[in-house]
Amino acid sequence: MSLPKVNELEENQVHDEKVQVVAFHLAGAEYAVEIKYIEEINRLINITRVPRAPFYIEGVINLRGSIIPIINLHKKFNLAGQNFDERTRVIIFGIDNIKAAIIVDKVSGVMRLDVANIVEDNQFFSPINTEVIKGMIKVEDRLMIILDLEKMLDTEIN
Repeated sequence: MSLPKVNELEENQVHDEKVQVVAFHLAGAEYAVEIKYIEEINRLINITRVPRAPFYIEGVINLRGSIIPIINLHKKFNLAGQNFDERTRVIIFGIDNIKAAIIVDKVSGVMRLDVANIVEDNQFFSPINTEVIKGMIKVEDRLMIILDLEKMLDTEIN
């Protein structure tokens, strides 16, 4: 009996690797972000407008003493207008002690995706800024765009 080569073992581990994501909808398309950054998902709460903020910053919220900026992805990605309703959610995330939130039309749920099936090509035809796209994946009969929250927050800071 021969043992598999180290490279074959590493390759099988990569193909078996899963990533857990929160899936959500924006303007009729489905998106996802890695759950490791998500702190909580809330209903839309009272947003305080901030003068001279970028057009896509909806404002800030006070969540248990933390002031958190709210990014309106419809505005940031130049998508069709957004109507806030009972399904609208705010996804709060944190990276390196910096908190922010995104407004989404509705949350689909949490799922595990095979990393090997994620296409990480930045040459997508997409209405959004491709630098914040981590990749795309087909899940059953749906196509999902995976956003990179680290890059999104990095572009906000810089």
